[in-house]
Amino acid sequence: MQDPYWILPGGGVEDGETLAAALERELREEIAATAEVHGLLYIFEAEAGRHYIYLARVRSWSARAADRSGPEFSDPARGEHLLQEIPLTAEAVERIDLKPEAFAEFLLSELRAGADLFARPDLRSSRDVNDQSEG
Repeated sequence: MQDPYWILPGGGVEDGETLAAALERELREEIAATAEVHGLLYIFEAEAGRHYIYLARVRSWSARAADRSGPEFSDPARGEHLLQEIPLTAEAVERIDLKPEAFAEFLLSELRAGADLFARPDLRSSRDVNDQSEG
């Protein structure tokens, strides 16, 4: 059995889908959420490709299994997916095993420094973001 770890909602971009549309769909599927996206906070490369982490304020969400969908919920072999609200503080993030590690280290560094994440530049204007992020 694998030790518990925490991840942010997200997943792949489907054919013909913009990054913004993928984000909205993944939030709806995984946590039955609607959110106001503030900006693109972090970009990193992994074996599976480029990953984009957005900063958003969630307007509504649901932990009810009946409200959530997606392949991670239909295949028991993929493990248990529980929702837990974690405060955006260094103390709270230090107590969990947040994946991916590169983002966890970035986030902890920012939080420990007292940074206002909502004051950081929106990376959607970065040249590292392809055209599909706009839409």
